[in-house]
Amino acid sequence: MIIGVPREIKTKENRVAMTPGAVETLVRRGHKVLVETGAGLGSGIADEDFVRAGASMVNAQDAWGGQMVIKVKEPLPEEYQYLRSDLLLFTYLHLAAAEGLTQAMLKSGATGVAYETVQLPDRSLPLLTPMSEVAGRMAPQVGAHYLEKPQGGCGVLLSGVPGVHPASVVILGGGVVGTNAAKIAVGMGAQVTVMDLSHNRMQYLDDIFQGRVVTMSSNEANIREMLKRADLVIGAVLITGAKAPRLVTRDMLSLMKEGSVIVDVAVDQGGCVETIKATTHDNPTYVVDGVVHYGVANMPGAVPRTSTFALVNQTMTYALMLADKGLDALRANPALCLGLNTYQGQITCPAVGEAFGLPSMTPQEALA
Repeated sequence: MIIGVPREIKTKENRVAMTPGAVETLVRRGHKVLVETGAGLGSGIADEDFVRAGASMVNAQDAWGGQMVIKVKEPLPEEYQYLRSDLLLFTYLHLAAAEGLTQAMLKSGATGVAYETVQLPDRSLPLLTPMSEVAGRMAPQVGAHYLEKPQGGCGVLLSGVPGVHPASVVILGGGVVGTNAAKIAVGMGAQVTVMDLSHNRMQYLDDIFQGRVVTMSSNEANIREMLKRADLVIGAVLITGAKAPRLVTRDMLSLMKEGSVIVDVAVDQGGCVETIKATTHDNPTYVVDGVVHYGVANMPGAVPRTSTFALVNQTMTYALMLADKGLDALRANPALCLGLNTYQGQITCPAVGEAFGLPSMTPQEALA
């Protein structure tokens, strides 16, 4: 198979979808890999490294001309021209929060396999997990930065100091993002509360943190109460493939302190804060009702060296399956099959169809 690896064009997105080691593995299996010139530079990978691994360096059009294109982030409007009916696109798509991209994928007839909906029998998300770990661990340090007065925050040090209370960090969601955010926030000395719907998850978090975090049931009354105390709120809620639920509404902002900070990691799925909107690394924050909002939709792009290798460690297994077997890989592997979001002009992820009121079918129905 001919596999294309374009350079990411999202603002300050420095990750790349393949490492030289991954390219070498594909080439040894008989595949041809076309990497866009400069695609790896942001992650510290030179074109020469890809060439030594067996790749051919090409322009954007040729990289997009592969039978399968492997990316990190979803196609942007200027890339829609490359979508076509015989293209297999393997990347993060987040279609439930991107109606324009959804329509472009349907119009083109492209086959879209989304990293974020590949799901194992235990309901874990192997291709979302590494970036959730990165974003979760980044969230407290990002929040700590924007709590500083020169950044628009209220001037609270996350750890406090002897004799002065530490910052209150409230994490909405106790999954992969929330757990990793809690690890770093606790390590920085903050007072941490994790809110979740699952009692089993709260028991697990209570056990692993040995009482160093407070766990609370996630309901409106509790959220309102915690917002009054919070210096930093981290949105960490995920419903696989679907738009994130709105847990913090506009009217709730009035409960929060002037200069408090929201870091909504769920923004790439629409966000769990009503007032959040996607921002970029160039302009990461804005203020609503005195509350600093951070909504960068590609947080891991700020630490691309770590993120690229963490991502490719997980995606490579499935990329090999697709390269070797094409669509038959979806039929043979139930976890990978759940990654199918669009196929021959149809939505094949029911959560995406529900988000926009459009008809959909399951991946299994589409491939039958």
